[in-house]
Amino acid sequence: MSIALAIDYGTKRCGIAVTDPLQIIASGLTTIHTHDLLNFLSEYIRDNDVSIIVIGEPRKIDNTPGDLEPQIRGLIKKIQKQFPHIEIVRIDERFTTHLAQQSLIQGGVPKMKRRNKALHDKISATIILQSWLYYKK
Repeated sequence: MSIALAIDYGTKRCGIAVTDPLQIIASGLTTIHTHDLLNFLSEYIRDNDVSIIVIGEPRKIDNTPGDLEPQIRGLIKKIQKQFPHIEIVRIDERFTTHLAQQSLIQGGVPKMKRRNKALHDKISATIILQSWLYYKK
């Protein structure tokens, strides 16, 4: 099988997570600057068998689209143009930042390390991908 890759999109940074080849487990991969995202995807997809990209869908509490949605839609168009063979899937990303913070606390990560926003983004991408794996079943 091939791997799935998830993106937690942000204006400054994007968290990236991937599955194993059997698409059972999601793991945080990295955090990259948003302006480097397409270059990163090109290299990663060239070197790995990626069949699906899961992108977080920001929604507000009232279920309306989040403020980043127009930028994410633009990103999706670029990804579809550059990688037409890869399926794009969206999944609700509400509360992923909160869940990432909670997982760091429960994992015993020291307070100073929990302030690292890049770590939050990577964990949020992992939560997005794990949610997709759960719903896929």
